[in-house]
Amino acid sequence: MPKVLISDKLSDAAVQIFRDNGVEVDFQPDLGKDPAKLAEVIGQYDGLAIRSATKVTAEMVAKADKLKVVGRAGIGVDNVDIPAASARGIVVMNTPFGNSITTAEHAIAMMFAVARQIPAADVSTQAGKWEKSRFMGSEITGKVLGLIGAGNIGSVVASRALGLRMKVVAYDPFLSADRAVEMGVEKVEALEDVLARADFITLHLPKTEKTANLLSAERIAQMKPGARLINCARGGLVDEVAVAEALKSGQLAGAAFDVFAVEPAKDSPLFGLPNVVCTPHLGASTAEAQENVALQVAEQMSDYLVRGAVANALNAPSVTAEEAPVLKPWIELCERLGGFAGQVTESPISQIEIEYVGRVGDLNLKPLTSALTASLLKPLVGEGGVNMVSAPIVARERGIKIAETRKDAQGAFGSYVRLIVTTEAQTRSVAGTIYSDGRPRFIQIKGINLEAEPAAHMLYTTNADEPGYIGALGTALGTLNINIATFALGRSAKGDEAIALLGVDEPVSEDMLARIARLPQVHQAKALRF
Repeated sequence: MPKVLISDKLSDAAVQIFRDNGVEVDFQPDLGKDPAKLAEVIGQYDGLAIRSATKVTAEMVAKADKLKVVGRAGIGVDNVDIPAASARGIVVMNTPFGNSITTAEHAIAMMFAVARQIPAADVSTQAGKWEKSRFMGSEITGKVLGLIGAGNIGSVVASRALGLRMKVVAYDPFLSADRAVEMGVEKVEALEDVLARADFITLHLPKTEKTANLLSAERIAQMKPGARLINCARGGLVDEVAVAEALKSGQLAGAAFDVFAVEPAKDSPLFGLPNVVCTPHLGASTAEAQENVALQVAEQMSDYLVRGAVANALNAPSVTAEEAPVLKPWIELCERLGGFAGQVTESPISQIEIEYVGRVGDLNLKPLTSALTASLLKPLVGEGGVNMVSAPIVARERGIKIAETRKDAQGAFGSYVRLIVTTEAQTRSVAGTIYSDGRPRFIQIKGINLEAEPAAHMLYTTNADEPGYIGALGTALGTLNINIATFALGRSAKGDEAIALLGVDEPVSEDMLARIARLPQVHQAKALRF
């Protein structure tokens, strides 16, 4: 039974979802506030469910020997060291849809509040004043809303703004032309175009190295005079000092901030300025949103730990609960193909090509490619140096190109996978399929047909196609007290190169391998482990 630690506050219903799915739960909602204690106990758990209080640092990840998944109830994962988690094969998932509507609604509410100066007018009125002339507002209808970021939340904001009869222009490098048409917004290619045209600007993007201080003093100076700025995304996207100066000079007519560069925000250059609306990071703070993301993260983590399904992962390919059992035998096959190629390859790899032939090509190929790449690289970088999560990153760092090809069914097998490895010295291939018993088989090596079931310990030889080799090899293994479980042979042509792939009951040591390699027919001998 997998075991999950919940180190932040989640609802009782979320805890029950874990239990209903056969997951043991340790609910310690205040543990996330004690990093040292969390690091002490994290090695006991397969999963960690968090909100924003828990910090998943590289130091903590290093002690998480069993951890398979971190689930963040919410969108932001600033509190998770994703590269460190990826290096350890830990899937990091969030819940991008659970609070999209709530956060979008807050952005719209903040836009209304700053357009009509509602907070200041409320304070004034409740103080017994009647200052109608002081609080002259601005209509929303007919104005241009500039959207910086058009993902889940940004698209909801756009739909609400269009309902208010605003014109929406959007800047997002990942927004396609078709998606912009579907959303009903005008896509612009340059951020400066949005700044110059928009009466209201709202941000909806994560904070990264590229987006930090995106709206600098220079860019705020490029905004349309009298514009109003709303940030309900992430603190640090905007230079708050520059915003304060723009408000004082009249360059900006108002600003509304729900997030700040330093939180909790006890002090800010924006505090105390006229026509500034500030809230304490309330974007996702509705009862509905908090419950939605808690339930969603519990479902996602349970699906992964129990069924192998991956949803909303930030560092791994998605696999639905329906796909998982179908993919499982093919993932095992890909691991065997990659493991074989990695153990027999002796020179640096420049490219791998994976051919998915027949019905396997209709499956979700990303997890198959990740599994194959990871198993291929393990013999080269070490067992702990690569996994399904980090494999694409490790391959890219080593300059290895990865190509996928789908092909229609051909040959004797209706569906199979072929791996072609290109090195500095040569190009070699290995292919395999799934038999009706659901187990993987090698069906071709170096273009030579054979049929062999992978075993924990195997011996692979390339040899001259000469009479007496089978007997010589069998005798050598008998002398070494190695029992043969399976024996597969193949050759390219009579008298030409041949191969043998044997399943054996005991590991083949280096000394044993050296004795086998001294047989006169043997060109190459490799001991394999799976």
